[in-house]
Amino acid sequence: MINITPTIAIGENEIKLDFIRSSGPGGQNVNKVATAVQLRFDVKNSPSLPNAVRARLVGIAGRKITEDGILIIQARRFRKQERNRQDAIDRLTNLIRKASEKPKARIMTKPTRSSKERLLATKRHRSKIKQMRRYVSTSED
Repeated sequence: MINITPTIAIGENEIKLDFIRSSGPGGQNVNKVATAVQLRFDVKNSPSLPNAVRARLVGIAGRKITEDGILIIQARRFRKQERNRQDAIDRLTNLIRKASEKPKARIMTKPTRSSKERLLATKRHRSKIKQMRRYVSTSED
């Protein structure tokens, strides 16, 4: 069981870990040992996530989520398989934690009288500048 928040916990059976060969540092070992981790988590069918968190997670994950609703996280930062595994799980928990925070509701406000006056004064000033640029005919008939 992976505890994310006091109310949200994910079972180990909901996460699928695949170990793949990693590029990057590791010398000759990189060609022999599968140290990179590919974590798959089915967001759409997870019984552990509330609907609101699920919807926010799909929005936050962006391109990391497939059309089927499966979140894919690849971890290949470290040389050790176990550290990459822990890194992938940590990244998943951070994403879910971020999705579990309710966004702050925006309160509509009206512009103040002084801000309206400043806006109009700026517009008048700009208008005068543009008027001064116009062609003035100097016809003396």
